Amino acid sequence: MGKIRNNHEDIYGAGPTYIRTVRANNSLYISGCTARSSGAEGGPAMDQLRVVLDRITRIVTAEGGQPSDIVAMTTYTTDMKLMWPIEKNQINIWTEYFQGDWPTNSYVEVSALAEPGLYVEITATAILE
Repeated sequence: MGKIRNNHEDIYGAGPTYIRTVRANNSLYISGCTARSSGAEGGPAMDQLRVVLDRITRIVTAEGGQPSDIVAMTTYTTDMKLMWPIEKNQINIWTEYFQGDWPTNSYVEVSALAEPGLYVEITATAILE
């Protein structure tokens, strides 16, 4: 199988210079997802996190996988204090989507994301069975 590119316009389409996913064999690479164009944009980081995880897990499901197939993530935030230390509300959100089948995850603070009012962006890799 070659590489298959999919923009997932019905879930969360990408910008003009990149694609939302690239699938190579059973590996699925998901470009950074934010809460852009959602009701959570400009709102609290945990509301944005919920939107981002929903988008990512829906993309994986659309590709024939399930949330437990997500093996690696990188979480970018414009303010680490919004995400760290990981506390109850954030734990509840992650549990809602992964139910204990955790991916690896790195938290990285960045100076800005694509648009003002975005505080969380996550990239992900899934291995589809």
